[in-house]
Formats: sequence, C-alpha cells, structure tokens
Amino acid sequence: MTPAAETVPRLRSWWGWGYQDAHPDEAECLALGALLPGTLARPLPVPRVADLAVGRPAVTPPPSLARLVSGDPDDRAAHAMGKAYRDIARALRGRPGRIPDLVARPTGDQEVADLLDWAGAHGVAVVPFGGGSSVVGGVEYRGDAHRAVLSLDLTSMDRVLEVDPTGRSARIQAGALGPVLEDQLRPHGLTLRHFPQSFEFSTLGGWLATRAGGHYATGRTRIDDFVQSLRVVTPAGTSTSWRLPASGAGPSPDRLFLGSEGTLGVITEAWMRVQERPRHKASAALAFTDFRRALDAVRTVAQTDLAPANCRLLDPGEALFSRASKDGSSVLVLGFESATGPVDDRLAAAVELARDHGGRLGADRSDGADGSDGGAVGAWRSAFLRMPYLRDGLARMGAVVETFETAATWDRIPALIEAVRAEVGAAARAATGQAATVNCRLTHVYPDGAAPYFTVAVAGRPGDEVAVWDDIKAAATDVLHRHRATVTHHHAVGRDHRPGYDRQRPEPFALALRAVKGALDPHGILNPGVLLD
Repeated sequence: MTPAAETVPRLRSWWGWGYQDAHPDEAECLALGALLPGTLARPLPVPRVADLAVGRPAVTPPPSLARLVSGDPDDRAAHAMGKAYRDIARALRGRPGRIPDLVARPTGDQEVADLLDWAGAHGVAVVPFGGGSSVVGGVEYRGDAHRAVLSLDLTSMDRVLEVDPTGRSARIQAGALGPVLEDQLRPHGLTLRHFPQSFEFSTLGGWLATRAGGHYATGRTRIDDFVQSLRVVTPAGTSTSWRLPASGAGPSPDRLFLGSEGTLGVITEAWMRVQERPRHKASAALAFTDFRRALDAVRTVAQTDLAPANCRLLDPGEALFSRASKDGSSVLVLGFESATGPVDDRLAAAVELARDHGGRLGADRSDGADGSDGGAVGAWRSAFLRMPYLRDGLARMGAVVETFETAATWDRIPALIEAVRAEVGAAARAATGQAATVNCRLTHVYPDGAAPYFTVAVAGRPGDEVAVWDDIKAAATDVLHRHRATVTHHHAVGRDHRPGYDRQRPEPFALALRAVKGALDPHGILNPGVLLD
C-alpha cells in the first residue's frame, strides 16, 4: 500500500449509518430480506444527493463569517437528518425533509457567538450538530417558521486542550468525536471510558447535550457522571461553571445544560473526569432457559457491590440474532475490568450468583486483551457493532427495523417487557398485515431498576415505511407511559419523543424550562421543536 493510500479517509454515508464501505451489498441485503416474509424482491437503490431537490440557500452570510460556512449540496444533505430508521427510510424514498441552507464549522467560542448573533438578527434557525448520529430527530429542522436553517457543525473544535493528571481531569472541546478524543488521552495513559454504540460517529458535545449512556452496564456509565464543568455559548452570553469535584451551591448550572439538546445554548467545551486505562479484563456468558429467572439473576448482581462493566441480558430472540445462543436460551453477558488489579474473583462471584438462578456457564470465559474473545461474548460484541449497518440493509428491502429503549424500576420490569412484546407486536401486525419480531435486551442495570432495549422488525408497506414506524412508535409510547417507564433512557428526546416527553415531565418544570428558553434564546433560533415549542 502506498503512503498516499494509507492516508485516504474512509467516507461517511450521507444517508445511512457509518462508513460507505461497511454497508451491506446487494447480495447481503437480499439475504437479510429473506429473514422477513413480505419484504421487497430487490433492494431499493442507494440514494444519491444528485437526485434530491437541493435549492439555493435562502440567506447569505456576511463576509466576516463566509469562510466558516458551506452551501455545498452534499454537505447540506449530510446535515439534513440523523440516523434513525425514519431518516434512513425517508432518504431511500428521496424525502429527507428540509435540507439546511448552510453548514457552519466554527473553530472557537467567539465564532460560535458571532454565528448565533447573525442568526438571531436574521431569523435563521440554528441546529447544533456533532457526529449526526441522533436516532430521535434531534438534528433536523421541521416546519417553516424560520427564514432559513443553519446546521452548526462543531467537529472542527475537537482538541483535548488541557490534562490535569493530579486530579485526573481533562478539558476537551465539544466537537471531538469518540476516537479523536481517546487518541489524545491515550498518551497520558488515560481514558474517558464512555463508549456508546455510536462512539465512532458521535461527539463529546453530543453526549453531553443528550445525556448519553455508554456501553458499560453499571457504575459510571452516563455522561453526567463524568462532568466537572461546562462552557456553553448562548445567545444571551457565555456560561462557564467552576471546575469542582462537587458543590452544594444551589441548583447545578451544569445540570441546566446537560440534556438540553442544543435548545438553550451550544456546549463548546467541558472539563471531564478521566481515569486510568484498564489493564485487567475478564468476561463470561451464561445461558438461561427461563427469562424471568434470568431477570432475577441480573437484579441480584446489580444489587451487590461487584459493579460489572458489562451485565447485558439478551432474550432468546436477541441471543439468536447475535448468535450468542442457538437453542432458544436467554444469555447473560458478564464482564469486569480494572486498572489496578485482577478481576477474576469478582467475575467468579457474579457467575455463582447467576448460577444460583439457573444460569449455565458457557465455554467462552475469557481474560483476553479486550475481555470479549470468542464464544457467546464475542458473537454478541460483533453483532452489537454490526447491527446499525444490517438495519440499513433491511431498510433497503422495505423492512421496518428500529429500536427503542426505556428504564423502569425492578417491580415493573417483567410486566413492562411482556406488554411491549404483545402490544407492539400487535401494532406492527395491524399496520402491515405481517408478523413482527420484537426482541429485548437489558443494556444498563441499577440496584433499583433496569433499562430494557427493544428491537422491532417487520416487513413494511412499500412507500409507507415511515408511517408504519410512526404507528408502531405511538403504540410503544403508550405502553411505556402506562407502565411509568421513561420515554428514553439514553437516546434523548429530540422531535420523535416529544409526545412521550410532554406527558412525562411535570408541568411546573415545563413552565420553568420555557422561561429559561425565553431568557437564553430570546429569538427562538436554537434547535426549534426540541423539548418544547
């Protein structure tokens, strides 16, 4: 391979998940379609930007900002949507929605402030954009209340600016993608240890703005837990909180912006708690013939102080799909890691607790370099990373394939899972006339509850795939509300979860949020339609 070839970057897909060269080819799409009765005979063609109606920008930036702004059609189309099933299906049918007029890439706080000032003065909506991996409609504009739309891409602000090895903290710009961030921490022997499924294609700012959950099942898994202080540029001024280990000085200013999804300001940097890179890892998988007993096993482990890094329960359908099991068993994947000492004793203790509830230890116990070599654990990990690409392949076959997640207390978990399987499956059949697959896994577990993550797959109605998913999603939202389960555990609210969020949040809080929005964003330009109107 020539040096020039080695430096050629992989191309991101403008319409689908991840990299263009990782998408299923036509043969793989056909093989995927064969798994679902009623899908198309041939896959839909890969959509092209050239086939879209990308009009001229409705506004022109002033000369002082022109160097930061792009009106290129390919660039604009790549910033029109996130990566939810609704986005993929719309792109495949040539209906991506409103394409932003311009894409801006600021390199510092002052440029962010200048762009916000200009947008506010000219009625331009501003949609903050990190890696574009939103699966809840969080990075698109809907409606026509604004003269124009600016996608504010933060990825040019991607440096680790400062490292404090004494306090194990780092000051990091919000546009840093996961791999970029980790590459800069690695020479210091440190890691943020936040690895969502979208790790390659999402940014620190996106994680903070959406209160993202990482891969790890217990302990510090939510991005909230890593925040020491935030810097946020708003139309009303810049907010910089003090860097502190903890504070009891009134309501937390950081909590105001965590989860605000770009509606109150633009997070530009943060001091984050980092940690030593783990050196000791071990994992194991256990099979269960009784899913209810498997739930009890997970709850028992979660209520100890063992703190597994991974404690992921796959129901029979999920285990079969990921090839973690072929006999109809549920599978519990356990993993432990540490920077300071061996973890074998903790793994052994967790395995014994699971065996007390009927778990059968598999033959793939591992203490390899990544703690997930071979067997059910390795199969699950490979399927986990590949799944978004397979979803897009199934979408090309006209299938409706999407996920939704939630969290509830342990006393509600069994009935919630049963209700979702039954009612969401029935809604999918009513919408399509086809039988649906509804699988479940637990992604995060707590002493007082868990986060079930559901996957729905069914052959869609050709041309009406988005409407089918909207019907299914509405049924799912109703089930979650009745069982007092959150509308989202870690995917954020965006625009797709607004109906459920409006029902879940207390009205006094909504009143306060509207007041804050009016104070910080008086022109109403920041990510309109997200969290509140």
